[in-house]
Amino acid sequence: MKLWILRHGEAQGHAARDSLRELTDYGREEVLRSAAHLLGQPVAALYASPYVRAQQTAGIVHEALGLTQPIVTVPWLTPESDPQDVIGHLDTLGLDNVLLVSHQPLVGALVGLLESGHLKAARGMNTASLAVLEGDWPLAGLMNVQAVHHP
Repeated sequence: MKLWILRHGEAQGHAARDSLRELTDYGREEVLRSAAHLLGQPVAALYASPYVRAQQTAGIVHEALGLTQPIVTVPWLTPESDPQDVIGHLDTLGLDNVLLVSHQPLVGALVGLLESGHLKAARGMNTASLAVLEGDWPLAGLMNVQAVHHP
């Protein structure tokens, strides 16, 4: 299985609710730079947080890669989601090549958990950082981080 975990691009500092914050122009540019690392990759599915900035990030990537399958919006990719729950969802998907678009602190904790097997090894993920993981199954401690790209 190949798994890409992408943090959303830079977003506005304030909005009526955190979930409504939109990408800045710079954030859009960051996402495009990260999307370049995905060109030619066999992305089978793109899952994204329902938050506006993650939806915008997923939309930019979707268009840049020319993906035909729709973006799947899921409630288990919000900033406060439990990384262990995300792993459970990934396991039930049964897909080999998945791209997740989400937020900190979830993305850093998820990468660390998949790589090391515990939550104390969170990875630093800047806005629009892209982690590339590979392994036989999406289980804690059983995936290897191949790269982390920072725009």
